[in-house]
Amino acid sequence: MKARQTCEAPLPQLISDAEHPDSHGILNRLELAAPDFEHRIHQALDTAEQELQSCAQGSADPRIAALTGHLAAAGGKRLRPLLVLLGAEFGDPSRDGITQAAVIAELVHLSSLYHDDVMDAARTRHGVPSANARWGQRAAVLGGDWLLARSVQLAADLGAAAVHLNAQAAGRLVAGQLRELTGPAPDEDPVEHYFRVALGKTAALLSMSLGLGAVQAGAPAPCVAALTEFGEHIGIAFQIADDLLDLASPTEVTGKEQGKDLLAGVPSLPVVLALAGDEPGDEELRALLAAGPTSDPAAHRRALELFGRSPAPARAAAVMYERLDRARDTLTALPPLAARRALHGLCDFVGRRSA
Repeated sequence: MKARQTCEAPLPQLISDAEHPDSHGILNRLELAAPDFEHRIHQALDTAEQELQSCAQGSADPRIAALTGHLAAAGGKRLRPLLVLLGAEFGDPSRDGITQAAVIAELVHLSSLYHDDVMDAARTRHGVPSANARWGQRAAVLGGDWLLARSVQLAADLGAAAVHLNAQAAGRLVAGQLRELTGPAPDEDPVEHYFRVALGKTAALLSMSLGLGAVQAGAPAPCVAALTEFGEHIGIAFQIADDLLDLASPTEVTGKEQGKDLLAGVPSLPVVLALAGDEPGDEELRALLAAGPTSDPAAHRRALELFGRSPAPARAAAVMYERLDRARDTLTALPPLAARRALHGLCDFVGRRSA
């Protein structure tokens, strides 16, 4: 189908979002030793970025365009477009619609960031004021809705498979957010609840990105299955890395306020493990966390200080490493292309990214 034009154990070494502001930064650190492949992916990322900016700011009303293009213009890792392009390598990456698929994945992600920041009352994102801080909560929610609607419109141009993948990922993402908001059921293990949330909030979109790229490129079904499973595992690992960064990294490093999850009462994996633990030195931390969001500045600072001495972050990092090992195992079903080496390298990047 011809697509239409898109739009008018020890803790890891800290690697912050500020140090890696975009997907080129990630790609440059995968150590592929494949210059032709890297050059082609760089060019494809640049093309996708141009299309993304055009889409995000595509409203004829400049006031709406400023709102919906705000976070796209602020930058980001662009991990989802990169995954679309890597997934496409296992089919024919020159097929029409690959760029459009990359834009779809990032639009869904950007939409979720607008909604995340409203839910968390976040003040910054990617080192700039969040949309809700600049335009207010209601405008930010509608801006996220607008971006999600654009992703659906673009997916419709690619056909039923793209629409299905897009809808499935969006549904899982919202379900993950709702599970996080409602918390675990009375008889549900909090750690298992965390994984269900992470599968929806983060893993669903990474898995969709790889699958969408592979499907659009006509990759064989076994490759599509391996790629989507890889996305599930690395998505959980990526969420845990974010959890650890939230606790360990100051605002000037990540572009987000330190301990944002604590401020919002979000049950990140280190929080869940600390609450479930019985270490004698963690009584004060458990008491602070059990009281809910650390909105009091003194309590917030104290919780961050206590996490620096708690074993919970190291336990969370061990879970992350185990998920990365499972992600690597899925790659054995893929042909030995440069893209497979890139996905191996991505596992290493995620492992180094947290603190």
